[in-house]
Amino acid sequence: MNMQKVAVIGCGLWGRNIVRNFYNLGVLHTVCDLDSENLKKVQALYDGVNTTSNFDDILNNPEITAVAVITPSHTHFKLVKQVLNSGRHVYVEKPISTSAAEAEELKLLAEEKNLVLMVGHLLLYHPAVNRLKMLVDEGVLGDVVYAQSDRLNVNYFKNDRSVMWDLAPHDVSMMSYVIGKEPKQVISAVGCSSDKNEIMDITHLTIEFADGVVGQISDSWITPMKHVRLLVRGTKATAILDDTFQENKLQVFDNKKDGSITNISIDYLEIEPLKLEIQHFIKCCELGKKARSDGENGFNIVRILEEAEKIMLGENKLKSLDKRDFALSRLKQ
Repeated sequence: MNMQKVAVIGCGLWGRNIVRNFYNLGVLHTVCDLDSENLKKVQALYDGVNTTSNFDDILNNPEITAVAVITPSHTHFKLVKQVLNSGRHVYVEKPISTSAAEAEELKLLAEEKNLVLMVGHLLLYHPAVNRLKMLVDEGVLGDVVYAQSDRLNVNYFKNDRSVMWDLAPHDVSMMSYVIGKEPKQVISAVGCSSDKNEIMDITHLTIEFADGVVGQISDSWITPMKHVRLLVRGTKATAILDDTFQENKLQVFDNKKDGSITNISIDYLEIEPLKLEIQHFIKCCELGKKARSDGENGFNIVRILEEAEKIMLGENKLKSLDKRDFALSRLKQ
């Protein structure tokens, strides 16, 4: 079993959490960022970790065996492709790309080179989400007929293409994982901008999953009070997972008995889901195994989101957005 040496590209607001977890697991080798202030913070916190502002330093260092790409979503394809071509495993923050064709190319490239390609679909590693999946697999809810995910919060930066590309990868991947069914097609998709510009900060999707299961997803960047809830309805019972609750995050309601509530105990809830996710990536690299959120999983999510965006905007508006993306090439703050 080979000890991994990991480089992280991008140590902005979310990247710092990735850096911290790789360091605490004893595998962090180098951190790369264009912002010198971000690198100074890394140097102050983590003894012995190399820092650089030059991406080529990562590619040219033979000691590095894996790379985490934590940059804006529209930069993922180019960076991940270069890393895979250099023969290294890749962890990439969601979404894997903002183009289904690019996502599929990365998936195929990783398979061809027999490398681990893992997408940061964090909620697939959340203890409460996995407990809910167990309930579904055990038949506690009966046959799943409907799911609903609401992820509402405030984002003051809005530096992704839209709230859908920022948050919906979590919702679609989590919903598909929990109910055990692949997304098939987008039934409807609407979005709007509270700032009256081309960056949508409110979106609503309706998706058909395998076997006719319908999923509805609402995402927002403008909601002052955080709201994070997943509802899964089966023929016998309905489960609600509310991640804003400190206790009783997961409850099951009997469909036929009013007021019938069962609180579900969850093991290891005190463990940070991101730590579990990073541990999974390292283990996959060491054992040469496919990740739970692998390239295929990443491709399926992007395929659905790309279809949804086409419905929302139309082909002509998409072309203008592609041009705007080039101007947003800064790393996440």
